[in-house]
Amino acid sequence: MRTALVKVSNVPLDQLDPLVKLWANEVRELSYVIEDSLDSFMVFFQGLEPTKPHTTFVAFINNMRNKITEFKMRHKIANDIKDIESQVTKVKERYDRYKVHGVAANLATTMVDPRLSVMYNKVSNLVGIDKPIDEIMKSLSEGCHMAERSKLKTVSIVGFGGLGKTTLAKAEYDKLNKKFDCVAFVPVGQNPDMKKVLGDIIHELGLQMCNVASVMDVRQLINHLRKFLLNKRYLIVIDDIWDVQTWDLIKYAFPHNNLGSRIMATTCICEVAKKVGGIYNMKPLSDDNSKKLFSTRIFGEEGTSLDNQFVEVSDKILRKCGGVPLSIITIASLLASKQREDWPMVYDSIGFGHEDNEVVQNTRKILSFSYY
Repeated sequence: MRTALVKVSNVPLDQLDPLVKLWANEVRELSYVIEDSLDSFMVFFQGLEPTKPHTTFVAFINNMRNKITEFKMRHKIANDIKDIESQVTKVKERYDRYKVHGVAANLATTMVDPRLSVMYNKVSNLVGIDKPIDEIMKSLSEGCHMAERSKLKTVSIVGFGGLGKTTLAKAEYDKLNKKFDCVAFVPVGQNPDMKKVLGDIIHELGLQMCNVASVMDVRQLINHLRKFLLNKRYLIVIDDIWDVQTWDLIKYAFPHNNLGSRIMATTCICEVAKKVGGIYNMKPLSDDNSKKLFSTRIFGEEGTSLDNQFVEVSDKILRKCGGVPLSIITIASLLASKQREDWPMVYDSIGFGHEDNEVVQNTRKILSFSYY
Protein backbone atom coordinates (compact mmCIF):
# COMPACT_ATOMS: atom_id res chain seq x y z
CA MET A 1 0.00 0.00 0.00
CA ARG A 2 2.86 2.35 0.79
CA THR A 3 4.28 1.99 -2.73
CA ALA A 4 0.86 2.65 -4.24
CA LEU A 5 0.33 5.74 -2.07
CA VAL A 6 3.72 7.14 -3.10
CA LYS A 7 2.75 6.58 -6.73
CA VAL A 8 -0.59 8.33 -6.22
CA SER A 9 1.10 11.26 -4.44
CA ASN A 10 3.28 11.83 -7.50
CA VAL A 11 0.21 12.62 -9.64
CA PRO A 12 -1.14 16.21 -9.67
CA LEU A 13 -4.26 16.35 -7.48
CA ASP A 14 -6.53 17.66 -10.24
CA GLN A 15 -5.57 14.74 -12.51
CA LEU A 16 -6.34 11.90 -10.12
CA ASP A 17 -9.21 9.60 -10.97
CA PRO A 18 -12.08 10.05 -8.43
CA LEU A 19 -11.99 6.34 -7.55
CA VAL A 20 -8.26 6.52 -6.89
CA LYS A 21 -8.81 9.53 -4.61
CA LEU A 22 -11.48 7.53 -2.78
CA TRP A 23 -9.11 4.57 -2.37
CA ALA A 24 -6.31 6.80 -1.03
CA ASN A 25 -8.73 8.30 1.53
CA GLU A 26 -9.81 4.81 2.61
CA VAL A 27 -6.18 3.80 3.16
CA ARG A 28 -5.57 6.93 5.20
CA GLU A 29 -8.62 6.28 7.40
CA LEU A 30 -7.58 2.64 7.85
CA SER A 31 -4.11 3.76 8.95
CA TYR A 32 -5.75 5.87 11.67
CA VAL A 33 -7.81 2.87 12.86
CA ILE A 34 -4.70 0.66 12.99
CA GLU A 35 -2.74 3.32 14.87
CA ASP A 36 -5.52 3.79 17.45
CA SER A 37 -5.85 0.03 17.92
CA LEU A 38 -2.12 -0.40 18.46
CA ASP A 39 -2.18 2.34 21.08
CA SER A 40 -5.03 0.56 22.89
CA PHE A 41 -3.19 -2.78 22.76
CA MET A 42 -0.02 -1.24 24.18
CA VAL A 43 -1.90 0.45 27.03
CA PHE A 44 -3.59 -2.84 27.94
CA PHE A 45 -0.45 -5.01 27.92
CA GLN A 46 1.64 -2.44 29.76
CA GLY A 47 -1.04 -2.30 32.46
CA LEU A 48 -0.99 -6.05 33.19
CA GLU A 49 0.38 -7.03 36.59
CA PRO A 50 2.03 -10.37 37.33
CA THR A 51 -0.18 -12.88 39.13
CA LYS A 52 0.42 -12.90 42.90
CA PRO A 53 0.02 -15.87 45.30
CA HIS A 54 -3.50 -16.20 46.77
CA THR A 55 -2.70 -15.38 50.38
CA THR A 56 -6.31 -14.52 51.22
CA PHE A 57 -9.77 -15.19 49.86
CA VAL A 58 -10.07 -11.52 48.85
CA ALA A 59 -6.84 -11.75 46.88
CA PHE A 60 -8.17 -14.88 45.17
CA ILE A 61 -11.39 -13.07 44.16
CA ASN A 62 -9.42 -10.06 42.87
CA ASN A 63 -7.14 -12.26 40.81
CA MET A 64 -10.12 -14.11 39.32
CA ARG A 65 -11.76 -10.78 38.46
CA ASN A 66 -8.55 -9.60 36.79
CA LYS A 67 -8.26 -12.80 34.78
CA ILE A 68 -11.87 -12.47 33.56
CA THR A 69 -11.19 -8.84 32.56
CA GLU A 70 -7.97 -9.90 30.83
CA PHE A 71 -9.79 -12.71 28.99
CA LYS A 72 -12.48 -10.28 27.76
CA MET A 73 -9.86 -7.78 26.64
CA ARG A 74 -7.83 -10.42 24.83
CA HIS A 75 -11.01 -11.57 23.11
CA LYS A 76 -11.76 -7.97 22.08
CA ILE A 77 -8.21 -7.52 20.77
CA ALA A 78 -8.53 -10.72 18.74
CA ASN A 79 -11.79 -9.45 17.23
CA ASP A 80 -10.23 -6.05 16.49
CA ILE A 81 -7.32 -7.71 14.69
CA LYS A 82 -9.73 -9.82 12.62
CA ASP A 83 -11.69 -6.66 11.75
CA ILE A 84 -8.49 -4.86 10.68
CA GLU A 85 -7.43 -7.85 8.58
CA SER A 86 -10.85 -7.80 6.92
CA GLN A 87 -10.56 -4.06 6.16
CA VAL A 88 -7.05 -4.51 4.75
CA THR A 89 -8.35 -7.28 2.48
CA LYS A 90 -11.16 -5.02 1.23
CA VAL A 91 -8.73 -2.18 0.57
CA LYS A 92 -6.52 -4.58 -1.42
CA GLU A 93 -9.54 -5.72 -3.43
CA ARG A 94 -10.45 -2.09 -4.19
CA TYR A 95 -6.83 -1.46 -5.20
CA ASP A 96 -7.21 -4.12 -7.89
CA ARG A 97 -10.75 -3.08 -8.84
CA TYR A 98 -9.92 0.64 -9.14
CA LYS A 99 -6.73 -0.17 -11.10
CA VAL A 100 -4.66 2.08 -8.85
CA HIS A 101 -1.46 0.53 -10.24
CA GLY A 102 -2.25 2.13 -13.60
CA VAL A 103 -2.97 5.61 -12.28
CA ALA A 104 0.11 7.23 -13.79
CA ALA A 105 -0.42 5.52 -17.12
CA ASN A 106 -3.80 7.22 -17.52
CA LEU A 107 -2.25 10.69 -17.52
CA ALA A 108 -1.69 12.55 -20.74
CA THR A 109 1.80 11.96 -22.07
CA THR A 110 2.59 15.66 -21.92
CA MET A 111 1.23 17.93 -19.21
CA VAL A 112 0.86 21.57 -20.17
CA ASP A 113 2.21 23.74 -17.40
CA PRO A 114 -0.05 26.82 -17.13
CA ARG A 115 2.96 28.85 -15.96
CA LEU A 116 4.51 28.67 -19.43
CA SER A 117 2.42 31.58 -20.70
CA VAL A 118 4.03 34.06 -18.30
CA MET A 119 7.46 33.33 -19.77
CA TYR A 120 6.57 34.97 -23.06
CA ASN A 121 5.29 38.32 -21.83
CA LYS A 122 7.20 41.38 -22.99
CA VAL A 123 9.20 42.95 -20.19
CA SER A 124 7.60 46.28 -21.13
CA ASN A 125 4.21 44.75 -20.24
CA LEU A 126 5.34 43.64 -16.78
CA VAL A 127 4.50 45.78 -13.77
CA GLY A 128 6.75 46.35 -10.76
CA ILE A 129 9.58 44.26 -12.14
CA ASP A 130 12.25 46.89 -12.82
CA LYS A 131 13.48 47.12 -9.23
CA PRO A 132 13.73 43.31 -8.71
CA ILE A 133 15.62 43.00 -12.02
CA ASP A 134 18.12 45.64 -10.91
CA GLU A 135 18.53 44.03 -7.47
CA ILE A 136 19.24 40.60 -8.92
CA MET A 137 21.56 42.11 -11.52
CA LYS A 138 23.51 43.75 -8.71
CA SER A 139 23.69 40.47 -6.80
CA LEU A 140 24.99 38.63 -9.88
CA SER A 141 27.67 41.24 -10.58
CA GLU A 142 28.93 41.81 -7.03
CA GLY A 143 32.66 41.83 -6.43
CA CYS A 144 35.33 44.49 -6.10
CA HIS A 145 37.98 42.66 -8.12
CA MET A 146 37.91 40.94 -11.49
CA ALA A 147 38.92 37.63 -9.89
CA GLU A 148 35.92 37.78 -7.57
CA ARG A 149 33.50 38.68 -10.39
CA SER A 150 34.88 35.79 -12.44
CA LYS A 151 33.77 33.20 -9.90
CA LEU A 152 30.59 31.18 -10.48
CA LYS A 153 27.70 32.98 -8.76
CA THR A 154 24.25 31.66 -7.94
CA VAL A 155 21.02 33.45 -7.07
CA SER A 156 17.88 31.77 -5.76
CA ILE A 157 14.54 33.54 -6.22
CA VAL A 158 12.20 32.30 -3.49
CA GLY A 159 8.54 32.96 -2.71
CA PHE A 160 5.14 31.29 -2.72
CA GLY A 161 3.18 30.48 -5.87
CA GLY A 162 1.81 33.36 -7.91
CA LEU A 163 4.38 36.01 -6.93
CA GLY A 164 6.06 35.95 -10.33
CA LYS A 165 9.32 34.07 -9.71
CA THR A 166 9.37 32.52 -13.18
CA THR A 167 8.44 35.84 -14.79
CA LEU A 168 11.29 37.62 -13.02
CA ALA A 169 13.83 34.90 -13.82
CA LYS A 170 12.82 34.95 -17.51
CA ALA A 171 13.06 38.75 -17.67
CA GLU A 172 16.54 38.61 -16.12
CA TYR A 173 17.53 35.79 -18.47
CA ASP A 174 16.38 37.74 -21.53
CA LYS A 175 18.34 40.78 -20.40
CA LEU A 176 21.59 38.88 -19.79
CA ASN A 177 21.74 36.00 -22.26
CA LYS A 178 23.64 37.78 -25.05
CA LYS A 179 26.60 38.32 -22.68
CA PHE A 180 27.29 34.59 -22.33
CA ASP A 181 28.74 31.88 -24.56
CA CYS A 182 25.82 29.55 -23.94
CA VAL A 183 22.52 29.76 -22.06
CA ALA A 184 19.68 27.52 -20.91
CA PHE A 185 16.33 28.06 -19.19
CA VAL A 186 14.89 24.77 -17.95
CA PRO A 187 11.84 24.01 -15.75
CA VAL A 188 12.09 21.22 -13.17
CA GLY A 189 8.85 20.94 -11.14
CA GLN A 190 7.77 18.34 -8.61
CA ASN A 191 9.00 14.74 -8.86
CA PRO A 192 11.32 15.48 -11.79
CA ASP A 193 12.76 12.91 -14.17
CA MET A 194 16.40 13.92 -13.81
CA LYS A 195 17.40 12.34 -17.11
CA LYS A 196 14.82 14.52 -18.83
CA VAL A 197 15.90 17.66 -16.95
CA LEU A 198 19.55 17.13 -17.87
CA GLY A 199 18.54 16.27 -21.43
CA ASP A 200 16.55 19.51 -21.62
CA ILE A 201 19.62 21.48 -20.51
CA ILE A 202 21.69 19.76 -23.20
CA HIS A 203 19.05 20.61 -25.80
CA GLU A 204 18.80 24.26 -24.64
CA LEU A 205 22.58 24.61 -24.86
CA GLY A 206 22.39 23.53 -28.49
CA LEU A 207 24.30 20.28 -28.24
CA GLN A 208 23.46 17.99 -31.15
CA MET A 209 23.33 14.70 -29.29
CA CYS A 210 19.64 13.82 -28.87
CA ASN A 211 20.06 10.17 -29.86
CA VAL A 212 23.10 9.67 -27.64
CA ALA A 213 21.56 11.46 -24.64
CA SER A 214 18.58 9.11 -24.61
CA VAL A 215 20.78 6.10 -23.80
CA MET A 216 22.97 7.86 -21.22
CA ASP A 217 22.37 7.56 -17.49
CA VAL A 218 22.31 10.56 -15.12
CA ARG A 219 26.01 10.30 -14.28
CA GLN A 220 27.01 10.26 -17.94
CA LEU A 221 24.77 13.23 -18.72
CA ILE A 222 26.30 15.24 -15.86
CA ASN A 223 29.82 14.39 -17.02
CA HIS A 224 28.98 15.38 -20.58
CA LEU A 225 27.56 18.72 -19.45
CA ARG A 226 30.57 19.45 -17.24
CA LYS A 227 32.94 18.72 -20.11
CA PHE A 228 30.98 20.96 -22.48
CA LEU A 229 30.68 23.87 -20.03
CA LEU A 230 34.20 23.69 -18.62
CA ASN A 231 35.68 26.33 -20.95
CA LYS A 232 32.55 28.40 -21.51
CA ARG A 233 30.93 31.35 -19.78
CA TYR A 234 27.42 30.09 -19.21
CA LEU A 235 24.08 31.33 -17.88
CA ILE A 236 21.69 28.67 -16.57
CA VAL A 237 18.22 29.18 -15.10
CA ILE A 238 16.71 26.22 -13.24
CA ASP A 239 13.06 27.05 -12.71
CA ASP A 240 10.80 25.63 -9.98
CA ILE A 241 12.98 23.37 -7.83
CA TRP A 242 11.01 21.58 -5.10
CA ASP A 243 13.57 19.66 -3.07
CA VAL A 244 17.16 19.89 -1.91
CA GLN A 245 18.05 16.50 -3.39
CA THR A 246 17.25 17.73 -6.91
CA TRP A 247 19.57 20.72 -6.53
CA ASP A 248 22.29 18.62 -4.87
CA LEU A 249 22.34 16.42 -7.98
CA ILE A 250 21.89 18.99 -10.73
CA LYS A 251 24.56 21.38 -9.40
CA TYR A 252 27.29 18.87 -10.29
CA ALA A 253 26.63 19.54 -13.98
CA PHE A 254 27.92 23.12 -13.62
CA PRO A 255 31.71 23.50 -13.24
CA HIS A 256 33.34 26.33 -11.28
CA ASN A 257 35.41 27.54 -14.22
CA ASN A 258 36.17 31.14 -13.14
CA LEU A 259 34.81 32.56 -16.39
CA GLY A 260 32.04 34.64 -14.85
CA SER A 261 29.30 32.02 -15.25
CA ARG A 262 25.95 32.57 -13.52
CA ILE A 263 23.14 30.32 -12.27
CA MET A 264 19.65 31.39 -11.23
CA ALA A 265 17.11 29.11 -9.59
CA THR A 266 13.49 29.65 -8.57
CA THR A 267 11.77 27.82 -5.73
CA CYS A 268 9.00 28.12 -3.18
CA ILE A 269 11.01 26.08 -0.65
CA CYS A 270 13.26 28.05 1.73
CA GLU A 271 15.58 25.07 2.35
CA VAL A 272 16.26 24.84 -1.38
CA ALA A 273 16.97 28.57 -1.60
CA LYS A 274 19.48 28.29 1.26
CA LYS A 275 21.25 25.44 -0.53
CA VAL A 276 21.44 27.33 -3.83
CA GLY A 277 22.57 30.53 -2.09
CA GLY A 278 22.26 34.21 -3.01
CA ILE A 279 18.69 34.34 -1.73
CA TYR A 280 16.34 36.91 -3.24
CA ASN A 281 12.96 36.99 -1.51
CA MET A 282 10.06 37.83 -3.83
CA LYS A 283 7.75 40.45 -2.39
CA PRO A 284 4.11 41.22 -3.23
CA LEU A 285 3.43 44.24 -5.44
CA SER A 286 3.05 47.64 -3.83
CA ASP A 287 -0.42 49.22 -3.74
CA ASP A 288 0.48 51.51 -6.65
CA ASN A 289 1.83 48.68 -8.81
CA SER A 290 -1.16 46.51 -7.91
CA LYS A 291 -3.49 49.25 -9.17
CA LYS A 292 -1.38 49.72 -12.30
CA LEU A 293 -1.43 45.99 -13.10
CA PHE A 294 -5.16 45.79 -12.41
CA SER A 295 -5.91 48.79 -14.64
CA THR A 296 -3.65 47.51 -17.43
CA ARG A 297 -5.34 44.11 -17.45
CA ILE A 298 -8.83 45.60 -17.44
CA PHE A 299 -8.42 48.41 -19.96
CA GLY A 300 -5.34 47.54 -22.03
CA GLU A 301 -1.70 48.63 -22.07
CA GLU A 302 -2.42 52.35 -21.81
CA GLY A 303 -4.71 52.02 -18.80
CA THR A 304 -7.81 54.07 -18.01
CA SER A 305 -9.07 55.73 -14.85
CA LEU A 306 -12.01 54.12 -13.09
CA ASP A 307 -15.19 56.02 -12.33
CA ASN A 308 -15.31 57.13 -8.69
CA GLN A 309 -18.16 54.73 -7.91
CA PHE A 310 -15.97 51.74 -8.81
CA VAL A 311 -12.76 52.90 -7.15
CA GLU A 312 -13.83 51.69 -3.70
CA VAL A 313 -14.83 48.20 -4.82
CA SER A 314 -11.68 47.84 -6.95
CA ASP A 315 -9.55 48.83 -3.94
CA LYS A 316 -11.30 46.17 -1.84
CA ILE A 317 -10.69 43.58 -4.55
CA LEU A 318 -6.99 44.51 -4.71
CA ARG A 319 -6.66 44.22 -0.93
CA LYS A 320 -8.11 40.75 -1.23
CA CYS A 321 -5.43 39.91 -3.84
CA GLY A 322 -2.70 40.92 -1.37
CA GLY A 323 -0.30 42.17 -4.03
CA VAL A 324 0.02 38.72 -5.64
CA PRO A 325 0.36 39.36 -9.41
CA LEU A 326 -1.28 36.11 -10.45
CA SER A 327 -4.34 36.82 -8.30
CA ILE A 328 -4.62 40.36 -9.67
CA ILE A 329 -4.32 39.16 -13.27
CA THR A 330 -6.91 36.45 -12.69
CA ILE A 331 -9.46 38.72 -11.01
CA ALA A 332 -8.91 41.45 -13.61
CA SER A 333 -9.43 38.96 -16.45
CA LEU A 334 -12.63 37.85 -14.75
CA LEU A 335 -13.92 41.38 -14.20
CA ALA A 336 -13.14 42.41 -17.78
CA SER A 337 -15.86 40.04 -18.97
CA LYS A 338 -18.46 41.33 -16.50
CA GLN A 339 -20.55 44.47 -16.12
CA ARG A 340 -19.07 46.84 -13.58
CA GLU A 341 -22.29 46.63 -11.59
CA ASP A 342 -21.36 42.99 -10.94
CA TRP A 343 -17.98 43.78 -9.39
CA PRO A 344 -19.29 43.88 -5.79
CA MET A 345 -20.66 40.37 -6.29
CA VAL A 346 -17.20 39.17 -7.37
CA TYR A 347 -15.68 40.75 -4.26
CA ASP A 348 -18.25 39.06 -2.01
CA SER A 349 -17.66 35.63 -3.53
CA ILE A 350 -15.42 33.24 -1.65
CA GLY A 351 -12.05 32.59 -3.26
CA PHE A 352 -12.50 32.31 -6.99
CA GLY A 353 -16.08 31.09 -6.72
CA HIS A 354 -17.25 28.49 -9.21
CA GLU A 355 -16.29 30.37 -12.36
CA ASP A 356 -15.94 28.10 -15.38
CA ASN A 357 -13.06 30.18 -16.67
CA GLU A 358 -9.77 28.89 -18.11
CA VAL A 359 -7.77 31.69 -16.50
CA VAL A 360 -9.23 30.85 -13.09
CA GLN A 361 -8.63 27.13 -13.55
CA ASN A 362 -4.97 27.72 -14.49
CA THR A 363 -4.53 30.00 -11.50
CA ARG A 364 -5.91 27.33 -9.18
CA LYS A 365 -3.39 24.89 -10.62
CA ILE A 366 -0.45 27.25 -10.15
CA LEU A 367 -1.39 28.17 -6.59
CA SER A 368 -2.11 24.54 -5.71
CA PHE A 369 1.51 23.66 -6.58
CA SER A 370 2.53 25.45 -3.37
CA TYR A 371 0.23 23.43 -1.13
CA TYR A 372 -0.16 19.95 -2.67
